[in-house]
Amino acid sequence: MDPIASLLGAMTLEEKIGQLNMVAAGATVTGPVLASGTDEDIRAGRIGSLLNLSEPADIAAMQAIAVNESRLGIPLLFGFDVLHGLRTIFPIPLAEAASFDRALWEKTARAAAAEAQAAGIHLVFAPMLDIARDPRWGRMAEGPGEDPFVGAEFAKAKVRGFQGGDGANRLAIAATAKHFCAYGAALAGRDYASADVSPEQLHDVYLPPFTAAVAAGCAAIMPAFNDLNGVPMTVHGALLRDWLRGTIGFEGVILSDYHAIAELLNHGVAGDLMEAAAKALTAGIDIDMMSDAYRTGLPRALAFGLIAVEDIDAAVRRVLALKERLGLFDPPEHRQTAVRPAASRPTALDRDQARAAGRASIVLLTNDGVLPLSKSLRRVALIGPLAEARADMLGPWALAGRAENSVTIREGLTEALPQTEIAFAPGTTIAGGDLAGFAEAQELGRRAEIIVLCVGEAAAMSGEAASRANPNLPGVQNVLAESLFGLGKPVVVVLSCGRPLMLGALADKASAVLATWFLGVEAGHAIADVLTGACNPSARLPVTWPREIGQVPIFFAERPSGRPANRQDRYTSQYLDLPVEPLFPFGHGKGYSRFTLQELRVKEPRFKRADELIIEIKVTNEGPMAGEETIFLFIRDVVASVARPSLELKDFARIRLAAGERGTVQMRLAGEAFTFTGVDLTRVFEPGEFWLYAGASADRRALLACKVHGLPG
Repeated sequence: MDPIASLLGAMTLEEKIGQLNMVAAGATVTGPVLASGTDEDIRAGRIGSLLNLSEPADIAAMQAIAVNESRLGIPLLFGFDVLHGLRTIFPIPLAEAASFDRALWEKTARAAAAEAQAAGIHLVFAPMLDIARDPRWGRMAEGPGEDPFVGAEFAKAKVRGFQGGDGANRLAIAATAKHFCAYGAALAGRDYASADVSPEQLHDVYLPPFTAAVAAGCAAIMPAFNDLNGVPMTVHGALLRDWLRGTIGFEGVILSDYHAIAELLNHGVAGDLMEAAAKALTAGIDIDMMSDAYRTGLPRALAFGLIAVEDIDAAVRRVLALKERLGLFDPPEHRQTAVRPAASRPTALDRDQARAAGRASIVLLTNDGVLPLSKSLRRVALIGPLAEARADMLGPWALAGRAENSVTIREGLTEALPQTEIAFAPGTTIAGGDLAGFAEAQELGRRAEIIVLCVGEAAAMSGEAASRANPNLPGVQNVLAESLFGLGKPVVVVLSCGRPLMLGALADKASAVLATWFLGVEAGHAIADVLTGACNPSARLPVTWPREIGQVPIFFAERPSGRPANRQDRYTSQYLDLPVEPLFPFGHGKGYSRFTLQELRVKEPRFKRADELIIEIKVTNEGPMAGEETIFLFIRDVVASVARPSLELKDFARIRLAAGERGTVQMRLAGEAFTFTGVDLTRVFEPGEFWLYAGASADRRALLACKVHGLPG
């Protein structure tokens, strides 16, 4: 007999609902409600999962209660937010996305999963796959940026990394794709707010990363807090039950976000917890995280006929199946053992990975030739509140990370330039208005050959509940920068941030600007490696960087207007007071080498939907040192039944070349890549002309182009 069916048959209603109940425990706080009486509820079978424990001893103690002291001995499922590392904190996901390195994305997820598994964690609430085009939204920091193709590639790499490869077999650890879906389209960039998205945009922009995650074998899905077109995602049966489970065949667990089922009352779609619980269960939610709605509401909903016992059994079966895939029902001698002993500090190997990931995530936005820094410099003025901000280097959602494990920019630069005097002054605080430190900072600047100015956001200014109506440099950091520009010395600006910041005149006045994001435990070393030229920067922007907040939402894949921007004609799609172009386009990034692209070629440019195009681009490194270039491949559908974006990203590839070396990038593009969501919400392929574009960014002025032709059949 099926062991899960046997176990299900032995369970009381209270024990069944207990398997659908996830409760927070421990000191880590990720939501507004904390639980009490956890031990006794575990003994009684009223809890099936715990979140927010990361210490192995704590996890083992709770598991022992479940296995040894509850009636049926069903093991607990332990979940934790391992968004960009557990102990070893890697760069935030937005920063990693800037590497455009699929292997790196998978590698850091595997390292994070190994630490989590060693601690006894079974389920990670990652990857976050929300497409975000509005930097006011703080959770942009947690995801892959603005483009659905990048999001889909990121999803596949992260799921493979977390789960250990083949999702059909036993799992190393279970990944949770979140937040399903269109969470990044929150009104005015305000976290938790409504999203209104057309069906076509939903299917072309916001769903593809989740489709990719499911195809990669993702074990769990977490719906978003927001409502979508008036229906809260927690009860969106059309997407959760019909599309996710029905159309694309997701068979895993769907768990609510923290307290989300109870918040259906705030949304105004449920009158009490009984109604909220019934609606969530029938929509497809298997696990109720921290709202107590299932435990208190489902028995009443069953009694009133709002749900059937079969609905409960189906959800319980999925939860037990996940526990089985994780090996939790195996005899003790056969259970998966920890990859290595759980450690409170990152190992040397993990630090090496974190440093490499950090280097690969730094985007050199501007450089007038002042970088890399010369090793012969006698005196550098290191100014700014982020230069010695150990905790902030970790960024948001570094829940089990420890500030004492991180390397500051000051430490990294001092180690990288041992013969150079590094004179440090914070100048001001991150968000304060105190100008008292300006005098010391200016004096150090006067005496130095070059100024490295470390400014940006605090870690807590990005992430959940960290929306910013004006995401500029907080406090008086811009005033500090202006005071240093007035000294006439070269100023290198190092930006720590979880989103594009509105820079004002800073980008024009600085000699160089680097977006270093939040890079994790090895931030200081990684930044120093790039500043000194030990590493040639190769990261590229995964989001369009606006000039001013009035341009947002902003992204490269806009549909063409009937009146495209034209400064010679007022009656076109433009601003009276600002260029329409961003400060930096998607894909922008500089290095210490110069790459040129030539000869975009397509073998067999006439193709059918079932065919594959082979595309080649010649690339030459004309610079003085070895480096890597990222090549983006876009398409444009010339004439379609609905207006298509002027540029759609369909692939990207990286190439490493020595100084003076020439190479070829080859990409294979399936005919399916030329399809889109039609008016009936099915994928359609419309024969006709398409343009292919290749380049180092979405700046159309610098793209190579060639025409191809789609054929019927």
